[in-house]
Amino acid sequence: MLAGPHRLDRLGRSVRHVIDTVHNLGERGIAFRSLTEGFDTNTAGGEFLFRIMAALAQMERRMIVERTHAGFEAARRQGRHGGRPTVMTPERTELARTLR
Repeated sequence: MLAGPHRLDRLGRSVRHVIDTVHNLGERGIAFRSLTEGFDTNTAGGEFLFRIMAALAQMERRMIVERTHAGFEAARRQGRHGGRPTVMTPERTELARTLR
C-alpha cells in the first residue's frame, strides 16, 4: 500500500521527524510516495532520494527563517516596527487613566 502527502515538507517539522514518520510507516508495511518529488521508499534509490529531499526541505525552511529575520532587522534599522499603529495619543492615554 502506498501513501503520501502532496509535498515532502508537509510531512513533518524537521528532517528527524520526517525520517521517523516514514520509518514508522515502513514498519507497518506502508511505503511513502511523494506526489510532487516523484519517488517512493519501496526502493533503495527512492529511500536515498527521500533522505536527500528531506534534508533539502529542512535547509529551505531554515533559509526562509533567516531571510525573514534579516528583513525584520533591516526594517528595525530603518525605524519601522511591526504591528498595528497605535490609536492612543498621549491625551487619550491620560483620559483613560483618569476615567479608570
